[in-house]
Amino acid sequence: MKCCLSLVLAICTALCVSAENAVYQDINYRINPENMTAEVTLNPQASGELYIPSEIPVGQQTYRVTGIGENAFRGCKSLTAIVLPRSIERIYRSAFEGTGILLDKKNWTDGTLYIDSCLIATDKTIKPKYIIPDGTRVIAVGAFRGNKTLTRVEFPASVWRIDHDTFRDCKNLVSVSIPQTVKEIGEDAFTNSGIWNNDKKWRRGALFINDCLIAVNSQAPADFVFKTKVPTRLIANRAFAENKNIRSVTLPDGITTIPAAAFYGCENLTRVVIPASVCRVENFAFYGCTLLQEATLPSTLELLGVGAFYRCEQLKTQILSDYLTVIPQGCFTRCRSIRQITLPSHLTHIGDGTFAGCATLEDVKLPETLREIGEEAFAGCMQLEVITIPEHVSSLSKGIFTGCTRLQKAVLPEGTYAIGDEAFKGCVALERINIPITTFRIGKFAFASCQQLQNISLVDNIHVIEDGAFRNCKLLREITLPASLKVLSKRAFAGCISLMDVHFNEHLQTIEDEAFLGCRQLREIVLPNTLESVGNSAFAECRYLRKVVFPAGLKTIGAYAFRDCGSLPVPQTPPATTVGKDVFKGCKTKEQK
Repeated sequence: MKCCLSLVLAICTALCVSAENAVYQDINYRINPENMTAEVTLNPQASGELYIPSEIPVGQQTYRVTGIGENAFRGCKSLTAIVLPRSIERIYRSAFEGTGILLDKKNWTDGTLYIDSCLIATDKTIKPKYIIPDGTRVIAVGAFRGNKTLTRVEFPASVWRIDHDTFRDCKNLVSVSIPQTVKEIGEDAFTNSGIWNNDKKWRRGALFINDCLIAVNSQAPADFVFKTKVPTRLIANRAFAENKNIRSVTLPDGITTIPAAAFYGCENLTRVVIPASVCRVENFAFYGCTLLQEATLPSTLELLGVGAFYRCEQLKTQILSDYLTVIPQGCFTRCRSIRQITLPSHLTHIGDGTFAGCATLEDVKLPETLREIGEEAFAGCMQLEVITIPEHVSSLSKGIFTGCTRLQKAVLPEGTYAIGDEAFKGCVALERINIPITTFRIGKFAFASCQQLQNISLVDNIHVIEDGAFRNCKLLREITLPASLKVLSKRAFAGCISLMDVHFNEHLQTIEDEAFLGCRQLREIVLPNTLESVGNSAFAECRYLRKVVFPAGLKTIGAYAFRDCGSLPVPQTPPATTVGKDVFKGCKTKEQK
């Protein structure tokens, strides 16, 4: 499905599609409304001395500045100094490459470049045994990458993350001490280092540094059970990623996090035993584990990451912890075998595409605490028959139930102010839906191709019916346009082949192009006195239309407006000030009467 494909691409390319750009004090940021954070992005003209604040205001909100993005200041030779706030948690690859700060040797000490308490880069003059100074908070991505001088490294307790590529290609690195304070080790942090290339460091296909599992290769047993003298405390990001040999994994007691992309692409993995100690499953943890059948989540789970179980096609049932308040974007997308899922009782947010493509999902009870359901959240859930939206959900997002081909009934709460674009598009079995009195907008193609929809009451608060809103609703027989509607958009009722009666309100001013194209059962229409414009092909191919009452004040009738209305007599006098090309082509002429 096209809508789901677009979502898939978005999930695969970014952790959060909701990121937006902002400028504050001439510095570019990318803001993330989901977690209220901001990251410095490309600033190619930066010069002089810069101050990065810990928070930035955007609109009515305040965002915490937590990162310096990839290439953020790259090549800014005139940038001589920068002050970083203590809120900074990550500095990405090449953020300061080619800047005046990095090029000025006066800024280097003992082979290292620091900005405030952040280690940015190292060179060949670094000591072979390097003790990272206490108080260092952040180590930039790739800070030691390719350093051939380095042999040993000791971390202080002030560091909590070893980011990706940190020691990659450090071929002489033979020893690293990782303190208990480190909570995350990024992907490829030690790839192709001296430790990585030492076969003696690998045991049963697994590489450990202290009590941290760094990676698992194809030599690991298919049924992997942690067996080490030292209990495993931490698993690195992507530790098992794309391992085609692994069939089952028993995770050790005591670990608290299944890290980002830990089992990414493990296509033959069928079973994971998750201990009760786990409270976080990070982004893409089980992404693409297409044969995974068993992964029981602990009742104490506090976080599920973006795309955590994306395309786990054999998962059948999930009971989610009541500690969860958010199920993020793409978490269970394309889990085709899930029939039932128990949602947390305190859930407030379901992200974009969370259950999209769950083709066998039969029953979903949305908790009353729910406040937001993301775009395409249930798109393609083809077994879903009834849905009741909780009262605090004030709008239906784009494509929320697109392609739910067995959905027969949807109950919307009072207070719903908008039905988004394509919300129920392709719900071919939908027979009943209530439009709350509070609704003012029906989006583009919102009910397009709802072929069983026969009756729908459009409340008088509706101000906008967007393009194609009811297009191809083939059983829709009668419609009364709301008194609040001034413009009827393009193709709004095009293809409604059973539509016989349309009651226009006395406030309607414009009927746009193809609004009633192909409504062949229309017999008579009385256009309101307020109407000023009828668009191109607005009533074309309404073959049984035999009578139209035109208002005296009508100004414009577009080209082909009544084309091929074979039962409609051609008016003797122009019914509008401006009449387009072939307005009545194919209509009944005087000779045919």
